[in-house]
Amino acid sequence: MAAGKYSFIIEQGATFQRELVYKDSDGNPVNLTGFGAKMQIRPAPGSNTLYATLSSSLDADGTGLDLMGLSGNIPLTSGSIGVVISAASSSAFNFEEASYDIDLTSGSFVSRILEGKIKLSREVTTNA
Repeated sequence: MAAGKYSFIIEQGATFQRELVYKDSDGNPVNLTGFGAKMQIRPAPGSNTLYATLSSSLDADGTGLDLMGLSGNIPLTSGSIGVVISAASSSAFNFEEASYDIDLTSGSFVSRILEGKIKLSREVTTNA
């Protein structure tokens, strides 16, 4: 199945949270048991510059991909993926537009499930 396409806006200096549900071609949630996940943000596909990496091993500030949804307690069978970028992480972003994709992995199996563009809405009030 080809990767889905989804673009969104991140507000610089604010916590970004998005709940995604990965479904099969019949519209049924995919069981994420045994999977890991990784998302990278770059200026464009194939670029060597890396703005951020999110994984299913959440950072100390909560940035990452939670395969049990934003609440962290949704069953893996629901296909829910919580995408979280902390306010501190989004404050460091300095791009107008970037590209991203999300991969699911299980052993040597890798599937790109989602890709798209991210626009950055610049902050005026800083929290520093």
